[in-house]
Amino acid sequence: MIVPMKKVALVVLEKERREALKQLRKLGVVQLEELQGSSDELASYRDQNNKLVKAISLLSDIKVSKSVLKNQKKLEKSAALELAAKVVSLTEQKKNCLDRMTADRNEIERLNGWGEVNPAELASLSEKGVYLSLYEIPAAKYTQIGDGVKTLLVSRDKAKARFLVISDSADAERPAVLPPEAFAVVLPRCAVSELKASLVDAQKQIADIDREIASDVQYLEALKACLPSLAKDIELENAYSGMGYESKAVADKAEDAEKAAPAVPLAWVTGFVPVDDLAALQSYAKAQSWALAVSDPAEDEFVPTKLKNNKLVSVIYPLTDFLDVTPGYREFDISGWFLLFFCIFFAMIFGDACYGALIALAGLAVLVKSKKGSRSLGVLVTMLGFCTMLWGIMTCSWFGIEASKLPKALVDLSFAPFSAAKSGTDVANTNQKIFCFALALIQLSVAHLKCMAADRKSLKFFGDMGSLFMIWGMFYVVMNMVVDSAKYPLSDTGAAIPIFGGALALPSNFPLISLGVLGLGFLLNFIFANYEGSVGKSVLESVKNIISVLLGVVNQFSDIVSYIRLWAVALAGAAISGTVNTMAGPMFGKMVMMIFGVVLLVFGHGLNMILNLLSVIVHGVRLNTLEFSQHLGMTWSGQKFRPFSE
Repeated sequence: MIVPMKKVALVVLEKERREALKQLRKLGVVQLEELQGSSDELASYRDQNNKLVKAISLLSDIKVSKSVLKNQKKLEKSAALELAAKVVSLTEQKKNCLDRMTADRNEIERLNGWGEVNPAELASLSEKGVYLSLYEIPAAKYTQIGDGVKTLLVSRDKAKARFLVISDSADAERPAVLPPEAFAVVLPRCAVSELKASLVDAQKQIADIDREIASDVQYLEALKACLPSLAKDIELENAYSGMGYESKAVADKAEDAEKAAPAVPLAWVTGFVPVDDLAALQSYAKAQSWALAVSDPAEDEFVPTKLKNNKLVSVIYPLTDFLDVTPGYREFDISGWFLLFFCIFFAMIFGDACYGALIALAGLAVLVKSKKGSRSLGVLVTMLGFCTMLWGIMTCSWFGIEASKLPKALVDLSFAPFSAAKSGTDVANTNQKIFCFALALIQLSVAHLKCMAADRKSLKFFGDMGSLFMIWGMFYVVMNMVVDSAKYPLSDTGAAIPIFGGALALPSNFPLISLGVLGLGFLLNFIFANYEGSVGKSVLESVKNIISVLLGVVNQFSDIVSYIRLWAVALAGAAISGTVNTMAGPMFGKMVMMIFGVVLLVFGHGLNMILNLLSVIVHGVRLNTLEFSQHLGMTWSGQKFRPFSE
């Protein structure tokens, strides 16, 4: 269930607001409304957090021995923050060294062929009245330089000629007689020998930095342990600097206007508290001398969602937390239905008893290693494994092995309507398709029954009933169009209609009943689906959106058909299992090849299980969070209740 919430407002003395927030955090039952704090201390905390996260990322990328990772050393929080700042600073120094090395290499490469170029020596010659400029020109063009300029050839190769232009004046412009192909060479910041020395020095600095950073990996876990504490500091400071308050000057001014004694400045904060914890908050507020106002949340107010279910239903929470889906405060809590149908979908997609056994064993291993109070994941995985085993037993699926090669006892355990070993492949596939559509009928019916219960005090109830009738009628249409039009005709043929290979039989007039129910459902939905106090306005709204209304009928059809994905994905997985077995089988004829056969089986079936897991996420989850949820009108737009706590 979704726990009802109350909106609360706390008013405290302005001078006590930090201490009040600490006490409120200690109580840990109120989620504060979103605050946007701003202060120098908050900026400092966030800067520390950024450096901490960056340092952890940098240290995590360094490869060290396993002994270093196992023998981690502890640090106090302040020391950990200093270490993080040092690691980030060293990294920036390393980046500067790399940038300098790149620049120096480029300079050395640019001056390659000039020999030792020293700007200081050229400056010394300038003081003596000899001014030298460096030029380069294509080798073939050097001879075209006229006699009107003094040049000194420094070096020459096939591509370029390097020469000095000698002048008597510091302000001498580029000689006009120089060919346009000649270009001046900019002097380096220092001598080439100094650039080379700087390059070596930068390399040494980088090596020293790398060694120092690598030595800090022994504190990696200490840095990670510091993150939650710093996050709480940020949360508290954000609340402190973001909560509303009045200054002493404002309070005095307001009281002076009333010719009364100066007032005491106040501070206030608002949030949400579950009704179960309201009494504890009221008692605590009274003990702390806080003013507390309680009200119901407004209809347009965004309220966090807190779910409360029994231990069995709660095992679905690791999955919903992983998917990061939370129902809105005014939506349905479908945790129980989600768990039930997800277990069925999971079992059908994996579809193999041996796969299920492996999953169950993995779940039991997780369960054994889990601490008390955090065993939901282990329980969920174990439950999924056992459900998969049950479905695999029913369908006679054991590592994709052919039924003819299985012990008779395993074949006898299978459920005839779903087992190809007993009923044949075609019959089993047809019955499994029908079962998929039956699941759709049940799950989508649950959705509309919940909507009817929610709208029981409104005429919209009949609109929900119409949607339910449309699902029921459309189920038979799907059977006709997807399964077998001959066995499931849309007219009364006078013959009973068999289901699940004749295990069940429907009356011959069932098609007409189904079409009648479908038509009645459409009529009810057309009249009451948009009811908001007036039937006429509801009908008018349906007329205005007639295209959407008609497409709604098509959506009912497509949503039911969508459940056939369970059979299709399972069929693909079974085909992969069979193919792997076929490839590996011949290898077991010779002892030498047996090892390769085992490797192939492990790899092939392991890959198949991974693909099945991805299919569960894509298809099994989708049917709950999309098809089922759409019929419930859910958008999963909620935010999980996260109280302001220690």
